[in-house]
Amino acid sequence: MSEGTSSAATTREKDLIASVPTKLWIGGKQVDAENGATFPVRDPSTGEVLTEVADASPADAARALDEAVAVQKSWAATPARQRGEILRAVFESITEHADDIALLMTLEMGKAFAESQAEVKYGGEFFRWFSEEAVRIAGRYTPAPAGNGRILVTKQPVGPVLAITPWNFPLAMGTRKIGPALAAGCTILVKPASETPLTMLYLAKLISEAGLPEGVLSVLPTSKSSAVTGPLIDDPRLRKLTFTGSTEVGRMLVEKSSKNLLRTSMELGGNAPFVVFDDADIDAAVEGAMLAKMRNGGEACTAANRFHVQNSVKDEFVAKVTEKMRTMTVGRGSDPDTKLGPLINEEQRDTVAELVDDAASKGATVALGGTAEEGPGWFYPATVLTDVPGDARILSEEVFGPVLAVRGFETEEDGIAAANDTEFGLAAYIFTRDLDRALRVAEAVETGMVGVNRGVISDAAAPFGGIKASGFGREGGSEGIEEYLETKYIALQ
Repeated sequence: MSEGTSSAATTREKDLIASVPTKLWIGGKQVDAENGATFPVRDPSTGEVLTEVADASPADAARALDEAVAVQKSWAATPARQRGEILRAVFESITEHADDIALLMTLEMGKAFAESQAEVKYGGEFFRWFSEEAVRIAGRYTPAPAGNGRILVTKQPVGPVLAITPWNFPLAMGTRKIGPALAAGCTILVKPASETPLTMLYLAKLISEAGLPEGVLSVLPTSKSSAVTGPLIDDPRLRKLTFTGSTEVGRMLVEKSSKNLLRTSMELGGNAPFVVFDDADIDAAVEGAMLAKMRNGGEACTAANRFHVQNSVKDEFVAKVTEKMRTMTVGRGSDPDTKLGPLINEEQRDTVAELVDDAASKGATVALGGTAEEGPGWFYPATVLTDVPGDARILSEEVFGPVLAVRGFETEEDGIAAANDTEFGLAAYIFTRDLDRALRVAEAVETGMVGVNRGVISDAAAPFGGIKASGFGREGGSEGIEEYLETKYIALQ
């Protein structure tokens, strides 16, 4: 792999990369890492280096927390309307710079440009939504039932926040944490994934230009995540930890956060079932399957991972969805003809290949794809597996790639049991024309979110989150801001 700037990059791409902050973002401005260290950000379509960014140290993180603590009281005291206006200005700036943000995400994460454009629209909505929620933080004032006083309940910002975000949605995973934190009156430190720090650094620049006071937001790219975040979590001045990522890492962070009893929000792994009943509109189910499976190239925690299709319609579903998957053109994300970009890195590509090979070795039929693309970059083709056996790892492990695995079932009860046969509980998808069945099954599946006859469920105005090993807490909706607020009871005579 080359250590220079990617030779595949166009002039526009190079100019865009050159405009992005590549130092740490602390106190509203770029600063060098304490020791001057940097690490490379690579283009997943070539493996080549896009640029180098500052590599934060524990001392840099401590400095950022110092800044956040110093301005926490003044930011909390800032009128809600003023906080909301800043968030609204950020939303407008994201909209204005939408194409640049989308291209930047495509370059560092690999996804097709159209996917990046959709993420910009979705991610920006969290600033618009929480700009409106900032002025709706409510309490209550009631007489005590015993008649001996009054009950006053107020909400106050929890305090400085540490947000740890993943690589798969470089913008949206940050905006749905930054938006409610700022709306609530919290200062926030963001540690983006080392694979995709550029989008968050660019966003920090836009937020600063929108008028956010210095010190309220810091961004700490680093190649040494635990070494940098560990001391922050141990610092008693930090009051909230929010994380999106794997269940394994989430468990460790929750354990570590218990020392100081931090408020925590955990959006963790998924293993979403996609259940197609015999009365479903099969064409609609196929369209929904493509959205639920292939959004972000399958690299999404909400991606449908297990397709449970009632046996009487399974063959029809498989035939039609295979033809749809066949149209997923693989290529560099910035190519206008590309529908499916590369996976994030070689390790992820190898993991996907391993899961497919395991299923095939145990009897699954590979109806499409199933072999990693050769050449530069970390590509894997759209793949369809049918008749997947119950002991295949792909039914219990999150594939995080463009692989659609189908398994049949007989009765409604069998479908529900198959859907719930996992430790995870983030999202589920149901396709049926029967409203009674839709409600019955939606209530029976053990997930935090359910899509009924639709393949995309994410919405800034709705509470996003899971149960079981998929975590706790909610992002988005009116519930999202509550994660950053403490409830105080004042007893009045």
